[in-house]
Amino acid sequence: MDLTNLAVIGLVFLIAGAAKGLIGLGLPTIAIGLLALVMPPAEAAGLLLLPSLVTNILQASGPGWRVLLRRLWPMLLLLVPGTLAGIRLLTGGGPLALGLLGLALAAYGGWGLFAPPTHLSARMERLSAAPIGLAGGLVTGATGVFVMPVVPWLGALGLSRDALVQALGLSFLVATLALGLALAWQGSFTPVSAGASLLALPPTLAGLALGSRLRGLIPPPLFRRIFFGSLLALGAHLAIRGLA
Repeated sequence: MDLTNLAVIGLVFLIAGAAKGLIGLGLPTIAIGLLALVMPPAEAAGLLLLPSLVTNILQASGPGWRVLLRRLWPMLLLLVPGTLAGIRLLTGGGPLALGLLGLALAAYGGWGLFAPPTHLSARMERLSAAPIGLAGGLVTGATGVFVMPVVPWLGALGLSRDALVQALGLSFLVATLALGLALAWQGSFTPVSAGASLLALPPTLAGLALGSRLRGLIPPPLFRRIFFGSLLALGAHLAIRGLA
């Protein structure tokens, strides 16, 4: 990588880390969405692995994770085979991978902007957990982004704000491990990829600290509107590029 590429990658992960520090999510969606403008989505997903792994360990840790794990394990378990099943679409490269990534980002942005609040009953939560995990794994494997439909499903469980942030971190952590396993299985995550991913970790942690500091200065609802609106626009652009 030349200095220009390193600077671009550092800036992208600084921005993505700041978003995660501010609202508890956004690292993979922003990082892969922006990096896909200049590199294949599979390569962008490889760069994301270590920053995502470290930040999600931090987000998932703390009291209450065991309770969440007992509640969410059917969904989390099905993430792994789903990711392995979808990975060939991502590593195959080409316009289809870019288009699918764009559709996933646009759907996530549209959900964040326009979907009304929903709540699942305990029965519907149990019945939907495994299918949601499998579908989420397929999207993760095919696009490198863990968003739909798991994030809306978690939001409909009626968790407290802190529990929801921790549940997101736990889910992102499992999805990251599954994605790393799938990329390694396909030969797309190598020692060279791991070294490049390690270089992305310092700007990510700096962004995380920056976002935490900005949390009291920028109203989270305003930032969420900007965040989801930007994802909708970026996803539409990538989908048009990949599928046109």
